[in-house]
Amino acid sequence: MEIKKILWPTDFSGNSEKALPHIQSLTKLYAAQIYVLYVIQEIAHPMAWYGDSAEKHIAELVKQAKNSARKRLDQICEHYMGNGSLYEKHIAIGDPAQEIITFIKAQKIDQVVMATRGEKGHFQFGSVCEKVMKNSPVPVTAIPIFPDIAA
Repeated sequence: MEIKKILWPTDFSGNSEKALPHIQSLTKLYAAQIYVLYVIQEIAHPMAWYGDSAEKHIAELVKQAKNSARKRLDQICEHYMGNGSLYEKHIAIGDPAQEIITFIKAQKIDQVVMATRGEKGHFQFGSVCEKVMKNSPVPVTAIPIFPDIAA
């Protein structure tokens, strides 16, 4: 099996960062490129009865979220991937699991590496990871997250 493209979906949490040692190991082993994806959850779908100001307000919030995400992606990539790894940063808007699956197909990703739960996870296995694992056309490596064990 040839692995040239590895996807790391992140929600910027410490949990998602626990997948990095695995990603870095695979990258070295296969000389693969890392695709870092952050998904901004849609805030709302403005309806006609919201009025024009609501749509403008939502657009401004999305713009701010994108700017913040770009800065955070830059920080993460500089900190963890400044060792010469090939990487690309991407931002999507929508349902995280659905956007991850769409990204896998569009970019022809070979392997996904992600934490079993993100920032908001209250259970050992999060819904985004579960949906991705059940619907991914490529292998998904799920890194177990245990709150009392350091990365």
